[in-house]
Amino acid sequence: MENVTTVSEFLLLGLTSVQYLQPFFFVLFLIIYLISLVGNGAILVIIILEPKLHSPMYFFLGNLSCLDICYSSVTLPKLLLSLLSTRRVISFLGCITQLHFFHFLGCSEAILLAIMGFDRFVAICYPLHYAMLMNHQVCVLLAAVAWLTSFLYALMHSVLTARLNFCHSLKLHHFFCDVKPLLELACGDTQVNQWLISIITGGISMGAFFLTLLSYLYVVGFLLFEHQSCSTLHKALSTCASHLMVLCLFYGPVGFTYIRPASATSMVQDRMVAVIYSAVTPVLNPLIYTLRNKEVWLALKKIFRRKFC
Repeated sequence: MENVTTVSEFLLLGLTSVQYLQPFFFVLFLIIYLISLVGNGAILVIIILEPKLHSPMYFFLGNLSCLDICYSSVTLPKLLLSLLSTRRVISFLGCITQLHFFHFLGCSEAILLAIMGFDRFVAICYPLHYAMLMNHQVCVLLAAVAWLTSFLYALMHSVLTARLNFCHSLKLHHFFCDVKPLLELACGDTQVNQWLISIITGGISMGAFFLTLLSYLYVVGFLLFEHQSCSTLHKALSTCASHLMVLCLFYGPVGFTYIRPASATSMVQDRMVAVIYSAVTPVLNPLIYTLRNKEVWLALKKIFRRKFC
């Protein structure tokens, strides 16, 4: 019979145990976090202040920027504190809360990317019906469904993980609380939790990915066979290129972490990949959208002239 530990806190081992690297990582992740806050915050402000950007595409982009601010804020502040502290602990309640919001926001982003793909599909393939099909009420409803569905999905993870018994070392081989590292410390039957990761998490992420991919494939087919114009195809795909780049950045690391089977040797790899989807992707999203989007640049210039000229 294994000894069950009454858990009050976990020890986060972080990214590295090498002391002289920790100041470097602190500065690096502080810069990344500040860029994420400023970049995504700027997109939100531009979309709110510029009436020309009050369209479905930018409504969903604003939602994505809001998600990215919250997403990076779930993990990076705790990581920065742990890099400054010698006692890298997180309370049991804090750990479950972090896990919940991490999966809540991550799932919301996956569904939102699928919705954004559908929005581009309607805009390109049915331009005459776009205003009717993607009116304000529909956009708000789609965003609300994404947020609510993700909250309930994350609630399943957090409740089932909180009910586990822990009988191994309480040293968490990660820089934030996630399901797979916690399952490594659990004793007893974790089959339901593993099933939830494999079936539900995999189903939602891959389902959203294939729906998004299907939207773009239909767009390509529609333009090729209906218009038979390479110039039209190139113009349409250039408007979707930003979304496709974000799609690859998001689903690549997520698929690597949650779709493949867990193993004892995969924790180091998972930590490295987690840096991409929890820190790097929220920084790159605003850069990708603003650098490739003339409307955002024009709106930014207009706001600056209005404020400072």
